[in-house]
Amino acid sequence: MKRPSLTTVLCSIFGLLGLNGIALADSTRRYDCTIDGTDREPIGDRNGHIVVSLQYNCRVADGPLKDAGITGLSVSEWDSEKGKYLASLDVHRALGGFAVGQLMEGIGASVMENNRAAGIAASGKTVFKFASGSLAALSGKTVKFTTKLVDSRRFEMEFTDWPETAQPK
Repeated sequence: MKRPSLTTVLCSIFGLLGLNGIALADSTRRYDCTIDGTDREPIGDRNGHIVVSLQYNCRVADGPLKDAGITGLSVSEWDSEKGKYLASLDVHRALGGFAVGQLMEGIGASVMENNRAAGIAASGKTVFKFASGSLAALSGKTVKFTTKLVDSRRFEMEFTDWPETAQPK
Protein backbone atom coordinates (compact mmCIF):
# COMPACT_ATOMS: atom_id res chain seq x y z
CA MET A 1 0.00 0.00 0.00
CA LYS A 2 2.85 2.43 0.67
CA ARG A 3 4.33 2.10 -2.82
CA PRO A 4 1.21 3.32 -4.76
CA SER A 5 0.76 6.18 -2.29
CA LEU A 6 4.39 7.29 -2.63
CA THR A 7 4.19 6.90 -6.41
CA THR A 8 1.09 9.09 -6.54
CA VAL A 9 2.77 11.79 -4.45
CA LEU A 10 5.97 11.75 -6.53
CA CYS A 11 4.08 11.82 -9.85
CA SER A 12 2.06 14.78 -8.64
CA ILE A 13 5.14 16.71 -7.55
CA PHE A 14 7.09 15.89 -10.71
CA GLY A 15 4.09 16.76 -12.87
CA LEU A 16 3.80 20.15 -11.22
CA LEU A 17 7.47 20.89 -11.68
CA GLY A 18 7.41 19.77 -15.30
CA LEU A 19 9.70 16.80 -14.66
CA ASN A 20 7.62 13.95 -16.02
CA GLY A 21 8.39 12.72 -19.52
CA ILE A 22 5.12 13.98 -20.99
CA ALA A 23 5.34 17.48 -19.53
CA LEU A 24 9.05 18.21 -19.95
CA ALA A 25 8.56 20.61 -22.85
CA ASP A 26 5.18 21.89 -21.64
CA SER A 27 5.66 25.26 -19.99
CA THR A 28 1.91 25.96 -19.85
CA ARG A 29 -0.42 25.53 -16.87
CA ARG A 30 -4.21 25.82 -17.32
CA TYR A 31 -6.75 26.50 -14.58
CA ASP A 32 -10.56 26.55 -14.42
CA CYS A 33 -11.57 29.55 -12.32
CA THR A 34 -14.72 30.66 -10.52
CA ILE A 35 -15.45 34.25 -9.52
CA ASP A 36 -16.30 34.38 -5.82
CA GLY A 37 -17.09 38.08 -5.65
CA THR A 38 -16.79 41.39 -7.47
CA ASP A 39 -17.08 45.02 -6.50
CA ARG A 40 -17.46 47.86 -9.01
CA GLU A 41 -16.80 51.36 -7.77
CA PRO A 42 -17.54 54.33 -10.06
CA ILE A 43 -14.75 56.89 -9.94
CA GLY A 44 -17.16 59.69 -10.85
CA ASP A 45 -15.04 61.78 -13.18
CA ARG A 46 -16.61 60.40 -16.39
CA ASN A 47 -19.02 57.71 -17.58
CA GLY A 48 -17.58 54.20 -17.68
CA HIS A 49 -14.56 54.99 -15.48
CA ILE A 50 -14.64 52.43 -12.65
CA VAL A 51 -12.42 50.39 -10.35
CA VAL A 52 -13.21 46.67 -10.17
CA SER A 53 -12.03 44.26 -7.50
CA LEU A 54 -12.42 40.56 -8.19
CA GLN A 55 -11.94 37.56 -5.90
CA TYR A 56 -11.55 34.13 -7.49
CA ASN A 57 -10.56 30.49 -6.96
CA CYS A 58 -9.02 28.21 -9.56
CA ARG A 59 -8.27 24.50 -9.98
CA VAL A 60 -5.91 22.82 -12.42
CA ALA A 61 -7.95 22.12 -15.54
CA ASP A 62 -6.73 18.57 -16.13
CA GLY A 63 -3.99 16.04 -15.57
CA PRO A 64 -2.44 14.56 -12.45
CA LEU A 65 -2.50 17.84 -10.51
CA LYS A 66 -6.25 18.29 -10.20
CA ASP A 67 -5.89 19.20 -6.51
CA ALA A 68 -3.56 22.15 -7.20
CA GLY A 69 -5.25 25.53 -7.03
CA ILE A 70 -5.10 29.30 -6.80
CA THR A 71 -6.90 31.81 -4.63
CA GLY A 72 -6.62 35.36 -5.93
CA LEU A 73 -7.65 38.97 -5.71
CA SER A 74 -7.22 41.54 -8.47
CA VAL A 75 -7.97 45.25 -8.73
CA SER A 76 -8.30 46.96 -12.11
CA GLU A 77 -9.21 50.38 -13.50
CA TRP A 78 -11.65 50.45 -16.41
CA ASP A 79 -12.41 53.13 -18.96
CA SER A 80 -15.49 51.73 -20.72
CA GLU A 81 -14.37 48.46 -22.35
CA LYS A 82 -10.60 48.69 -21.70
CA GLY A 83 -8.94 47.90 -18.40
CA LYS A 84 -5.56 48.20 -16.74
CA TYR A 85 -4.70 45.95 -13.81
CA LEU A 86 -3.43 47.91 -10.82
CA ALA A 87 -2.73 45.04 -8.42
CA SER A 88 -3.23 41.31 -8.12
CA LEU A 89 -2.08 38.70 -5.64
CA ASP A 90 -2.38 34.94 -6.26
CA VAL A 91 -1.79 32.22 -3.69
CA HIS A 92 -0.84 28.97 -5.46
CA ARG A 93 -1.23 25.65 -3.64
CA ALA A 94 -0.12 22.20 -4.68
CA LEU A 95 0.72 18.94 -2.98
CA GLY A 96 3.65 19.85 -0.70
CA GLY A 97 4.01 23.37 -2.08
CA PHE A 98 2.95 26.96 -1.72
CA ALA A 99 3.72 30.07 -3.79
CA VAL A 100 2.63 33.72 -3.92
CA GLY A 101 2.44 35.51 -7.27
CA GLN A 102 2.22 39.29 -7.65
CA LEU A 103 1.05 41.16 -10.74
CA MET A 104 3.77 42.98 -12.68
CA GLU A 105 1.54 44.26 -15.48
CA GLY A 106 -1.83 43.46 -16.97
CA ILE A 107 -4.51 44.69 -19.34
CA GLY A 108 -8.08 43.62 -19.96
CA ALA A 109 -10.96 44.03 -22.37
CA SER A 110 -14.67 43.46 -22.00
CA VAL A 111 -16.03 40.42 -23.81
CA MET A 112 -19.32 41.36 -25.47
CA GLU A 113 -22.26 39.02 -26.10
CA ASN A 114 -25.55 40.32 -27.54
CA ASN A 115 -24.31 43.92 -27.18
CA ARG A 116 -23.71 43.44 -23.43
CA ALA A 117 -20.51 43.00 -21.46
CA ALA A 118 -20.48 39.29 -20.55
CA GLY A 119 -17.08 39.22 -18.83
CA ILE A 120 -13.42 40.06 -19.14
CA ALA A 121 -10.45 38.73 -21.09
CA ALA A 122 -7.07 39.70 -19.64
CA SER A 123 -3.33 39.19 -20.12
CA GLY A 124 -0.14 40.20 -18.37
CA LYS A 125 2.79 39.05 -16.26
CA THR A 126 3.09 37.73 -12.71
CA VAL A 127 6.24 37.34 -10.60
CA PHE A 128 6.50 34.79 -7.80
CA LYS A 129 7.60 36.65 -4.67
CA PHE A 130 7.65 33.52 -2.51
CA ALA A 131 7.63 29.80 -3.20
CA SER A 132 8.37 26.72 -1.11
CA GLY A 133 8.21 22.94 -1.13
CA SER A 134 7.18 21.38 -4.43
CA LEU A 135 6.68 24.91 -5.87
CA ALA A 136 10.10 26.24 -4.77
CA ALA A 137 11.30 26.39 -8.41
CA LEU A 138 8.84 29.29 -8.97
CA SER A 139 10.61 31.62 -6.51
CA GLY A 140 11.63 34.81 -8.30
CA LYS A 141 10.33 33.57 -11.67
CA THR A 142 8.07 35.55 -14.00
CA VAL A 143 5.25 33.95 -16.00
CA LYS A 144 2.79 35.31 -18.54
CA PHE A 145 -0.95 34.82 -18.06
CA THR A 146 -4.09 35.08 -20.17
CA THR A 147 -7.72 34.63 -19.23
CA LYS A 148 -10.64 33.55 -21.38
CA LEU A 149 -14.31 33.90 -20.51
CA VAL A 150 -16.31 30.68 -19.99
CA ASP A 151 -19.51 32.27 -18.65
CA SER A 152 -20.48 35.19 -16.40
CA ARG A 153 -18.98 33.57 -13.25
CA ARG A 154 -16.22 31.40 -14.74
CA PHE A 155 -13.04 31.86 -16.75
CA GLU A 156 -9.98 29.90 -17.80
CA MET A 157 -6.54 31.13 -16.79
CA GLU A 158 -3.44 29.98 -18.61
CA PHE A 159 0.14 30.59 -17.48
CA THR A 160 2.95 30.30 -20.03
CA ASP A 161 6.70 30.39 -19.49
CA TRP A 162 6.19 28.15 -16.43
CA PRO A 163 9.77 27.51 -15.24
CA GLU A 164 11.45 24.30 -16.22
CA THR A 165 13.49 22.73 -13.45
CA ALA A 166 16.58 20.56 -13.48
CA GLN A 167 16.20 16.96 -14.62
CA PRO A 168 16.12 14.40 -11.82
CA LYS A 169 19.43 12.56 -11.43
